Amino acid sequence: MRELVVEADGGSRGNPGPAGYGAVVRDGATGQTLAETAEYLGVATNNVAEYRGLLAGLRAARELDPGAAVHVRMDSKLVVEQMSGRWKIKHPGMKPLAAEAAGVFPPDRVTYEWIPRAENKHADRLANEAMDAGARGEAWSASGSTAELDAGGGSRTGAADARATGARSAAGPLREVSAEAGDDPAGARAGASRTGAADARAAKAVAATATAPASVTAPASATAPASVTAPAAPGWGPPDMGAPATFVLLRHGETPLTPQKRFSGSGGSDPALSAVGREQAARVAESLARRGTVQAIVSSPLARTRETAGVVAARLGLEVAVDEGLRETDFGAWEGLTFAEVRERHPDDLDAWLASPDARPTGGGESFAATGARVAAARDRLVAAYAGRTVLLVSHVTPIKTLIRLALGAPPESLFRMELSAASLSAVAHYADGGASLRLFNDTSHLR
Repeated sequence: MRELVVEADGGSRGNPGPAGYGAVVRDGATGQTLAETAEYLGVATNNVAEYRGLLAGLRAARELDPGAAVHVRMDSKLVVEQMSGRWKIKHPGMKPLAAEAAGVFPPDRVTYEWIPRAENKHADRLANEAMDAGARGEAWSASGSTAELDAGGGSRTGAADARATGARSAAGPLREVSAEAGDDPAGARAGASRTGAADARAAKAVAATATAPASVTAPASATAPASVTAPAAPGWGPPDMGAPATFVLLRHGETPLTPQKRFSGSGGSDPALSAVGREQAARVAESLARRGTVQAIVSSPLARTRETAGVVAARLGLEVAVDEGLRETDFGAWEGLTFAEVRERHPDDLDAWLASPDARPTGGGESFAATGARVAAARDRLVAAYAGRTVLLVSHVTPIKTLIRLALGAPPESLFRMELSAASLSAVAHYADGGASLRLFNDTSHLR
């Protein structure tokens, strides 16, 4: 059976931003270039461009020989791992592209190999030529391409070279991956970082906070499209993972019940902010304005969160969307009581609640399990709505702790082992493969 080698790449200048892909098909025995293809995509993310490059390369190979075996070589660890079946594809924008790519050839005739970017110069150059052409308002043309010359023959091709890498089998684990199938280890992310200017961006992202500088766009609602023209905050993952949906998590400012440590959920008196709480909200607003990264604001429907969000929104010039999933747990008959008062009045119910996430507070309150399911559904909605963007979520102790717990994969009992101060900030970045990174800022001493 004839073997064809497909090398593909894609990139985005802004992520999302002006994007393009490139792909080259070679003869697996001789290394001869048989076909080149590239295209400017308009505004897209790195991951979308990489998948589009893979798809174009596979289609070009099928046109050459639909009966061939195909070996795909890419410097995108995300695409290689997902198409090899070792990482799950959770991002809704990636699933149809991956499914389409999987259907070009029978799966048993396609293998995937991750290569360093230095070994993917030909496809990388094609992608850049397409983006350059798009910037000029032109279509990419193979006649003017210098990709093969720029590659300088440095790309390893041919069956013998590929076998020498020890990565011919799609079933075998890549050496760079140090965890079991389906995992997305941080080490693999770090190893996937691109070179050149993209590496510089990644280094800055790692050194920066979750709210690293980016342009603030016009007011957006919770249903805003994921693809935007303004550059989004890159989070703190390498460019190969694409720009995450970054949730900056803000607990509301103090209410009169906060310093008294009373249960205050969604079934109580719905208190407003105190004077201290309003001052905290104003100082958080100034801090976020200086960072200049928040592109949208979503709040719980309760008064204290909407008031906090309103103060921040007025300072940033944004609107506030409301998501019911971000409301606090309903604590039933415990609303307005201190822990000691609940212990005195409802000792058995309190013991059950501390022992099981399925237990409900006295009087028909909401269990932590129910809260967790509600918050997880809200997370999924917001990740889809704000892919590649930074959004401020103004919420409460339990929902924020739950978002952190879910990001860490921690058990429900971990909720009792976290402390979250009023008006504190945390952040979670959700990546295209379903993985998440957490950063904590839980310090409000400067706000008191």
